[in-house]
Amino acid sequence: MTASPDDPLVVPISAILDARTVLAPVLEPTPLLESRAAAHVVRRATGVNLAGATLHLKAENLQVTGSFKPRGATNRIHHLDPAAREAGVIAISAGNHAQAVAWAARAAGVHATAVMPLHAVRAKVEATRGYGAEVVLAGDTIGETWARMEEIRDARGLTFLHPFDDADVIAGQGTVGLEIVRALPDLGVVVVPVGGGGLICGIAAAVKESMPGTRVYGVEPEGSTALASALDAGRVVRVEPRSIADGLGAPFAGERTLAMARRYLDGVVLVSDAELASAMRFAHERMDQVLEPAGAAALAALLAGRVPLRRQDVRDG
Repeated sequence: MTASPDDPLVVPISAILDARTVLAPVLEPTPLLESRAAAHVVRRATGVNLAGATLHLKAENLQVTGSFKPRGATNRIHHLDPAAREAGVIAISAGNHAQAVAWAARAAGVHATAVMPLHAVRAKVEATRGYGAEVVLAGDTIGETWARMEEIRDARGLTFLHPFDDADVIAGQGTVGLEIVRALPDLGVVVVPVGGGGLICGIAAAVKESMPGTRVYGVEPEGSTALASALDAGRVVRVEPRSIADGLGAPFAGERTLAMARRYLDGVVLVSDAELASAMRFAHERMDQVLEPAGAAALAALLAGRVPLRRQDVRDG
């Protein structure tokens, strides 16, 4: 992985472009869904005259395994050396990253182990097994699950595939941003859910390096503020996630994602679990899309008026 010339923690746009080449043979781009109904609600919630604005949702829920995660997992596994491929990989996840690693590892002919918390959603556990991974259920807390992962990793000599604070993972997730920029060259604002920060940092780098004037905001649940807390403190902060959005339940934002967030983000806003649930209902009833809480976070922030929109964000109006 080539580092940014002025900050070794920042993933350069060249790495994201390379990841697009890696992913092209195995993963399809996801569509952007336009919602006039959502745009109307956002106008009411913000009180801003957004006449002419269009709201699009990037349908990563339609990606293989149901999330954006296979992008980063595929790119990371692509860069394994032969010895690491032979030994196998290990992941820790409540569900989405585990499924993605299982899928990507099977596609690459690499054995995968996924360590998941005891309270993980059963459907996600079974899906991870279905994609071919060995699943180990351990821990009532993320700390206990993490400790068990480290025990297995060290005992078996496995390569740990970090769910967010990894350059290859971030570059893979950044291909979402490349697709957005290509489809919407005049966009004013991008809003992205945040767990540990891998997705938003990849997207923000792709967007900001292409269109510096576009603003990028992250969204975290009120009970799971790993990135917001780190930005406020100026350092990595451990949190105890408590939210219906298990996919955004990272216990911390890493050094790399924190560095990239400082460089590229315009802010992080918070949403309640009630607002997440409301956005899920809206997506189902008005857009015919079934979203998990994590996937509804950006929509929730917009519908609740949490994102500071401005009239000048409408580039064509």
